Amino acid sequence: MELIAAALLGVIQGLTEFLPVSSSGHLILARVATGWDPGRFGLAFDVACHAGTLVSVAWFFRAEVISLTVAAPRALLGYGGRWERLGRLIVAGSIPVGLVGVGLSDYVSGPLRAPEVVVVTMAVGAVGLSLAEWRGTRRREAATLGYGEAVLIGIAQAAALVPGVSRSGATLTVAMLLGLTRESAARFVFLLGLPAIAAAALKELGEVVQAPAEASVPVALLLTGMVVSALVGYVTVKYFLRYLVGHTLHGFAVYRLVVSAAALLWLGRG
Repeated sequence: MELIAAALLGVIQGLTEFLPVSSSGHLILARVATGWDPGRFGLAFDVACHAGTLVSVAWFFRAEVISLTVAAPRALLGYGGRWERLGRLIVAGSIPVGLVGVGLSDYVSGPLRAPEVVVVTMAVGAVGLSLAEWRGTRRREAATLGYGEAVLIGIAQAAALVPGVSRSGATLTVAMLLGLTRESAARFVFLLGLPAIAAAALKELGEVVQAPAEASVPVALLLTGMVVSALVGYVTVKYFLRYLVGHTLHGFAVYRLVVSAAALLWLGRG
């Protein structure tokens, strides 16, 4: 049964890490509704799942990652060029989540991890997605972003540390309000998410090292979570990008509203 639970958690991580629906929000609401503790496998398992999603998005964008890595020295020296500039945009966009993650991590991981917070953030996120569809011009490509605009998208990514906001949802909303096409916005925010996902995995790994008891998880469970989250994450990124070519985000907005309303009704029963 534990292998099935590990696989299920891997599926949830792989899907909700990249879809604009919030993985943390879903896990918090699932815990309240079912009494099931998705964190019972410990931090080591969380590290494995984050590593899986990191591998999935890095592999999907492997050509871009290689180009950005090769261009990194020239980017640091201020040279022009497509990949040099994109690298600097990603650095600029990563600054807000780094500052918030260091300064407010205890607050975000404590008082804000409440179902009542998730009810509100799921609904607000739904409004944001629909607003981006209605008001965004969808005529620009990510290459036209300015550094200030990249920071704005980065602020949205930092806000997603609050459960229920959703990293992809918040960043897609801001990117589209800045005029980016859906697909270009998604590609940029997925690349922007790479440093954040890697930092989250490293932070959790550091906590595991400091508390060896957290690492006492069977290897089979760790591998199951990592492999499943990687496979599901890869498929999710691939088909979500295809979906965005000809579809809106309104469906995800409706889904978020339904989840928020259902959670509110459930909490009201108590």
